[in-house]
Amino acid sequence: MLAIDDILVARDFSSVSDRALRHGLDLAARTGATLHVLHAEVLHDLEGRSRDRPSPTEGLAALRQELASGGGLSADALDSVRVEEVIRRDVSPAPALLNYAAEQDVDLIAMGTHGRRGASRVLLGSVAEEVVRRADRSVLTVRGAEAEQMPPAGQISRILVPVDFSDYSQEALRTAEACAQVYEAEVHVLHVVEENLHPAFYVGGVRSIYDVEPDLDEKVRASLTEFVSTVMSHSDAVETHVRTGSAPSEIAEFVEAEGMDLVTLSTHGRTGLERFFLGSVAEKVVRHVSCPVLTTKAFGQSLVPPVEETASASA
Repeated sequence: MLAIDDILVARDFSSVSDRALRHGLDLAARTGATLHVLHAEVLHDLEGRSRDRPSPTEGLAALRQELASGGGLSADALDSVRVEEVIRRDVSPAPALLNYAAEQDVDLIAMGTHGRRGASRVLLGSVAEEVVRRADRSVLTVRGAEAEQMPPAGQISRILVPVDFSDYSQEALRTAEACAQVYEAEVHVLHVVEENLHPAFYVGGVRSIYDVEPDLDEKVRASLTEFVSTVMSHSDAVETHVRTGSAPSEIAEFVEAEGMDLVTLSTHGRTGLERFFLGSVAEKVVRHVSCPVLTTKAFGQSLVPPVEETASASA
């Protein structure tokens, strides 16, 4: 089960942040969590700002009605969500969100992302990517582009979990299983094999890992099934998949081809030069995948109870 008491939603009154607010409100209603709606005022933009600034929760009643009309949740369930309205001033939006999340010990940060690519992203950066990278808790990002391809808030029936067999992946698997219980969704687990070998291995024309391990896919699939079974309590209902190529690209293509509604994956939280040179699969997925992405950390705040607590509860 999901252990969520507090959800923080970043709102800048754009259509993108409104989509994130819909998902946050829906999840709060399903879990009984308090919804914190935060608008960040950037210090150098305050001069000349109108005094009749809208409330961070403006239009929330209309969003409740929209969600209720979609049939996923009742109006009573949505109306029962406790809402906290917050305005924070800081040097930039990301610190405002991260500082408030730490102060209030929120379990999940939800926010929209415009999915910038190319030069604009390199020069301007992305608030969502910064929060994903720096947060010590889970972050739900909702894309603004290609909105017509995105599932409505609450209508999540297929969840994808990309794994790399690390300890970080275990947290993503456990979170996905808990989400599947909340949304009554099916879980798909994907591992992407990087085919090309490092130049040091280019001996005798060997450039692909399949030249060394011709039956690698079968071995990976068997290992993937075993890995899932050691982490998830209902692994027999999970579908496993193996693809070859670049992980971010293959994940994005799988999402589109198979109609995934949510991606849950772990991030190592790299910073500094290591992240600059190596990049982050999680950040690239956030940037390119059209459906919502839930990133988890193997440290800090978790969305699922510790394994020992889960075991004792079921005993």
